[in-house]
Amino acid sequence: MRRPREYLGQLELMVLLAVVRGGSEAYGVQISRCIEEASGREVSLASVYAALERLERKGLIRSSLGEPTPERGGRARTYFRPTTLGLQEARAAFRTLNRLSGGLPALKGTYA
Repeated sequence: MRRPREYLGQLELMVLLAVVRGGSEAYGVQISRCIEEASGREVSLASVYAALERLERKGLIRSSLGEPTPERGGRARTYFRPTTLGLQEARAAFRTLNRLSGGLPALKGTYA
């Protein structure tokens, strides 16, 4: 039985895409920087981690602890990677946005 699809918020979708971009080496600060570079908007690390928690609860990403490092005071970095379901969700969102935005003159700069 297929479960009903949950819609992702804008930040959740951006975080999911940044995790996909990061492969198996995505971590909080890197994800935040990726979103800032792509969007030109500052995003707080706290909001990124809140979105990561929601995405993990939804089964779209998984987290794992890396090895402790001296640079981090002996603390381990948490890495995030997409699940199969997360990749499917990212693809579906991408296709939907492309279909919705296709052929809109306002998005092509024709109209103000």
